[in-house]
Amino acid sequence: MKLALTVNGERREVDVPPNTSLLSLLRDDLGLTGTRYGCGRGQCGACYVLADAGVGAPGHGARAVASCLLTADQAARMEITTVEGLADGTKLHPVQQAFIDGDALQCGYCTSGMVISAVALLARDPRPDETSIRDALAGNLCRCGVYGRAIRAIRRVAESS
Repeated sequence: MKLALTVNGERREVDVPPNTSLLSLLRDDLGLTGTRYGCGRGQCGACYVLADAGVGAPGHGARAVASCLLTADQAARMEITTVEGLADGTKLHPVQQAFIDGDALQCGYCTSGMVISAVALLARDPRPDETSIRDALAGNLCRCGVYGRAIRAIRRVAESS
C-alpha cells in the first residue's frame, strides 16, 4: 500500500503492506530507531511518538500515542514526531537535555517514550505540578527505576520556561 505521511516535519512516501504498524514503518522503513519496541500492546510507552493535527511546532497540540497500536494508514492522517524530530539541528530539545543533565536515564530503553510523554505534557501544561507529571508518565514503564530523576528533569524544564 502506497502512503504519504509527515514524519518529523518531512513528507515521506512509503510502500508498506496493509496493517503495517507505525512502529515498524518508523524503524524498518524510515530507519528512525529511537522509537523502541517494548511490549507490542501499547502498555509500556517505549514506542510513544507525538501525533498531531499538524499545527505549530513539534509537540504543540500533540499527544503521546503508542506507535505499536497505530497502523501506517492511520498515521498518514496525522503529523508524527519521533524523538529524533524533537532536536533543532544539533541542539537537543530542552526535555532531552534535561534528561541528560539530570541523569534521568540508565539503560535508556524507556527514555525516548518518557521524553515524548514529557513533551506532550509540557505542550498542554507548561507548568505542571508533580501529580500531573506522574500522571503523564504513568504509561511509561522503566525497569531501571529512573522515575524520580525523570520527574525532576521535567520539573526543571517547566521551571525554566
